[in-house]
Amino acid sequence: MGRASVRRPVLRIRGPHHSSRPDTLVVEEPLEIRVAGRALAVTMRTPGHDVELAHGFLLTEGVIAGREDVAVARYCDGVDDEGRNTYNVLDIALAEGVPAPDPGVERNFYTTSSCGVCGKASLDAVRLTSRHAPAGDPVTVDTEVLSSLPDTLRDHQRLFSTTGGLHAAALFDADGRLLVAREDVGRHNAVDKVVGWAVSEGRVPLTGTVLMVSGRASFELAQKAVMAGIPVLAAVSAPSSLAVDLAEETGLTVVGFLRGNGMNVYSHPHRIAVTEPAAPARSAAR
Repeated sequence: MGRASVRRPVLRIRGPHHSSRPDTLVVEEPLEIRVAGRALAVTMRTPGHDVELAHGFLLTEGVIAGREDVAVARYCDGVDDEGRNTYNVLDIALAEGVPAPDPGVERNFYTTSSCGVCGKASLDAVRLTSRHAPAGDPVTVDTEVLSSLPDTLRDHQRLFSTTGGLHAAALFDADGRLLVAREDVGRHNAVDKVVGWAVSEGRVPLTGTVLMVSGRASFELAQKAVMAGIPVLAAVSAPSSLAVDLAEETGLTVVGFLRGNGMNVYSHPHRIAVTEPAAPARSAAR
């Protein structure tokens, strides 16, 4: 299996001082996802949790609705120039009766680590219809709980600590308990790995949960949350206008600039319960 990080020599310059030393880099390699032997997409990802990534990708693209729609996932032969298997081709066999992917899902180009919707066959295919839309989810999340999520996510970014080059996504319940965290060079891949874990665990739709991401809340991440039935998407940075438009339409709560005890709620704020400051203790009567 490919490694998630590698060591490379670098020239380290700090003002007038310089030295040669090894540095740790995050690995970026292509993964070709096939369905029944037919190439569906190629994404640039960090190796690891590839089956989760594929399951999450297929669910957020509307190909499957849950783990019962997948019969088997297996690596195919993908060899390097020395004839070694790179484990960079994954073939998914759908369960009997599950229709093959719609032609609109097929990517005309590879998906880079920075773009999860590049190469869509048409713009209309970008807006997908979710089988697990979160509009009716009654969950509420306390602002004190939300404020704790970025630190918890950061504590579980093992590869980021050594490379500084990965995005992360994590799934929490409404009380702030961590369910799963994943890292990847692509922000959309990190989310697909989280969703794919939920598919494998039979947890879809992900009602009553919060998806926390380490960067911005882009349209593609909002769409993935909606497709998985996640009611709250929280990000340490800003959302895009299209992400908020999609959230308003589908019932997704989007929280941005989640830092310290501050945050902005961009859509469906009824799910956010503002923590009231504790009243100062009253001094004993004398």
